Amino acid sequence: MATVNPSQEELRKILDEIPKDQPVVMLNLLRFRDKAAYKDDSEDCSGRDAYKRYMTEAARSVSEVGAEVIWSGRSVGSLIAPPDESWDQVLLVRYPSINAFLAMIESPEYKGVVKHRTAALEDSRLVANVEGTP
Repeated sequence: MATVNPSQEELRKILDEIPKDQPVVMLNLLRFRDKAAYKDDSEDCSGRDAYKRYMTEAARSVSEVGAEVIWSGRSVGSLIAPPDESWDQVLLVRYPSINAFLAMIESPEYKGVVKHRTAALEDSRLVANVEGTP
């Protein structure tokens, strides 16, 4: 099932499960649309170009909460995954806490640029991770 944006239910679940005082690294798995799908068809660009715009415009929101992209790269294949699952890009973004992540996604500035991410992506995964053993 293709998913692009988190549901409110998933956000609440994560809030309950992640320690509030611990850094969180978000694993982003991204599959781009061939052509970006803006709601108003005002933009004519590829999904990858729309995501580049999102990254440029979201950079301020990310840094304002003390977060940083710690790794970004092109996915070249999956060794253990369903055969039809593939990703174009992988990002690791470190936030000082889950509350910092939530503050970012709730900020008016971020809400103004997330449209580029939504238009860019055919499918994605956003996985919250904390250090430690199981």
